[in-house]
Amino acid sequence: MSDIFNKLQKFISNEMRMSHIYQPVMLIELLKNGGISSCRKIAKSLLNEDESQIEYYEKITKNMVGKVLTINRKITEKKDDEYLLTNFRDLSKKEVKELIELCKSKIDDFTKKRGEGIWEHRKLSSGYISGSIKYEVLKRAKFRCELCGIPAKDRALEVDHIIPKSKGGSDDISNFQALCYSCNSSKRNRDDTDFRNILSDYDIREKDCIFCNVSQKKIIDENELCIAIYDSYPVTKGHTLIIPKRHVSDYFELYQPELNSIQQLLHRQKELLISKDKLITGFNVGINSGEDAGQTVFHCHVHLIPRRKGDVKKPKGGVRGVIPNKQDY
Repeated sequence: MSDIFNKLQKFISNEMRMSHIYQPVMLIELLKNGGISSCRKIAKSLLNEDESQIEYYEKITKNMVGKVLTINRKITEKKDDEYLLTNFRDLSKKEVKELIELCKSKIDDFTKKRGEGIWEHRKLSSGYISGSIKYEVLKRAKFRCELCGIPAKDRALEVDHIIPKSKGGSDDISNFQALCYSCNSSKRNRDDTDFRNILSDYDIREKDCIFCNVSQKKIIDENELCIAIYDSYPVTKGHTLIIPKRHVSDYFELYQPELNSIQQLLHRQKELLISKDKLITGFNVGINSGEDAGQTVFHCHVHLIPRRKGDVKKPKGGVRGVIPNKQDY
């Protein structure tokens, strides 16, 4: 046996550490093609093994092209999960070859005319999204679709603008979500929201609302859609409020980008508070929604309240203490 055989056998059998199928697929491609292969050919081999991509194009075949050729044009027939070209046996080899070349010519003409835009529906998003933002969005979603919950290992995830770029949506991380290709495709097909109204909503402010008119000096942190300030009547030292910039009275009326922005500031302020005060050992995160729940300022805001060991005698029950006799259980 050759040295290279022994080396490859040892590597494949004992040393290969796999986070995916990529390494063996690439080696197969090289071994089958005389030890050399282009990046494009290797990519195609990977694509052939990607079940999520195959599943996507199975749906395209069944719901789009298959229906056109079978039902509308009567050129193909469908039996179970197979398609048959009607009267194929009547074609000569020369005719088959000529028809294939004609189809290739149609593909070439179409791609030259339309350019790369024909594949926009399979790109992660329209426009460039940096790799670091994609990673942060996927990490935030725990590598699951944020609509149906399917994990990335079962179906390819795409990074999607919640409010599309074409409708004025921003590239701020709060306007991105992780969707599997199936949910992303469905969202585009059936979502008839007038995004222009949503965009204008973000600018809504109330003249007499104290949270719509916070002094810039009081703002300790902010992102595109939210601000953070210290509470004027703190429960504990460092008590922080996360406030959406849009005037919205209730937490349950927030848009997804605002929820993302609130979450971003909550995490950022939590880490900042801990770095400044090593005595902090916990947090209460709370929202008052409605007058009977204790809301006094009707502009949604989230309380981030640092807790320290011994700051109350019996901390058990935490937020259950909003009804005092229910805290201890």
